[in-house]
Amino acid sequence: MLTTIIIGTITLIGVTGGLKPLEKMESWALYVTLAILMVLLLGFAAYDMNHYLNVGGFTMPQMPDRTPWEMLTIVAGTLIVVQGFETTRYLGKVFDSQTRIIASRWSQYLSLTVYVVFVALALPVVVILNGDYAENSLILLAAEVSVLLVAPLIIAAGLSQFSAAVADTLAAAANMVEITAERVSPRLGYLLVGGLAMALAWSGSTFEIITLASKAFALYYLLQCCVGFTVCKKTVERLRFTLVGLALLFVLVFAVPAG
Repeated sequence: MLTTIIIGTITLIGVTGGLKPLEKMESWALYVTLAILMVLLLGFAAYDMNHYLNVGGFTMPQMPDRTPWEMLTIVAGTLIVVQGFETTRYLGKVFDSQTRIIASRWSQYLSLTVYVVFVALALPVVVILNGDYAENSLILLAAEVSVLLVAPLIIAAGLSQFSAAVADTLAAAANMVEITAERVSPRLGYLLVGGLAMALAWSGSTFEIITLASKAFALYYLLQCCVGFTVCKKTVERLRFTLVGLALLFVLVFAVPAG
């Protein structure tokens, strides 16, 4: 219900007057999220260091009882976690191409670094879950480190998803306008995106929706690879597009939910 209310609010504002009023809120949401994220990383790092000094080592979680193929297909279903920076592609009327390229690259560098560092810091704590991974597992890990981290974690999650929702609504609506040669107006695009997003939110579990979203993004980026392959001139660049495209095709065909 909360998801529906948030999406409905974003959609309503987009339909009635565009998403400009939300863009400033999105920026502040991002700043607050980054600040909270640093607190979380420092909290987990301090917990790990204290545990290592007192115990003399870490107890790593056991490998799940899955085949390598199953683990590979589950990892493929998490593509959505480390992507989502295509929004800059639709800001050509506001920023020059070089600025948009730099923004896309550095946002991916930053997010990938954060994910790797956080996974490394959280790994020694994962053992408390005893192999039972659910949608609230991250909250349980934060509570183990410090109960003071639970509320900031939930706030950061909400703000980051709000920021992503605004950005993706802008991108999706702009995409509809572009591919229909402006037959679909931005307001109608907001309405379609919001309506479909709310329907999707009620259609299945979080893990199922994440996997479906990963496949949708894999298809989108696969098509972008095809475009890049056709316009680039260098053999090395074509090879890179081919390799990335094959990886995305694997995600599209074989990705499965974690739960």
